[in-house]
Formats: sequence, C-alpha cells, structure tokens
Amino acid sequence: MIVYNGEDFKELSKTKGLILVDYFATWCGPCKMLMPVLEDLAEEMTDVPFYKVDIDLFRNKAIEAQVQSVPTLVLYKDGVEVDRSLGYRPKAKLEAWVNSFK
Repeated sequence: MIVYNGEDFKELSKTKGLILVDYFATWCGPCKMLMPVLEDLAEEMTDVPFYKVDIDLFRNKAIEAQVQSVPTLVLYKDGVEVDRSLGYRPKAKLEAWVNSFK
C-alpha cells in the first residue's frame, strides 16, 4: 500500500487503469480492522495500486472526494471514480468488488 504524502492528487487521478484509495483515520476502529485486509489485497492484486489517505492529515483531499465517513474506499478507473464502498468489508467481498471493475 502506498501512503499518500501530499503529492499532486491530480497526477494520481490521471493514472491509467484501476486504482483504489482508502480514506481512513487513525482513531477509527473499522479502519484499523480494514487495514490488514487491504494490505493483504494490495500484495495479492499487484496490478491495482492501493493508496491510503489519512483524512486528518489531508482533510482537503477528503473534502474534494466528498468523504463523509471512514473508512471510505474509492475506486478510480482511468482517473474517473467508478464506485465507492463505505465501512468494513471482508477480504473476499472487497476482492470481488475490485475485480468487477477490471
């Protein structure tokens, strides 16, 4: 998983293909439960870059993405949002969700 560090988000959104962005908070229980699941998927699904964005450090990015609760997972394809998932999901469901957009 790649930790968002303040780089130009517009460049990130121009990425060709599918990317997943996890908007999370360090104080969020479901986010903590989801993190190892996402780390496993990121290792297994090497064709899909996984990013995580701490909403407390990068509040403006969360606002731009219209994140209203955490965790929020947003899938982008060729720079365009194609879907989002709110809250915790088990690994198998997340994997199927991501694969449905390939």
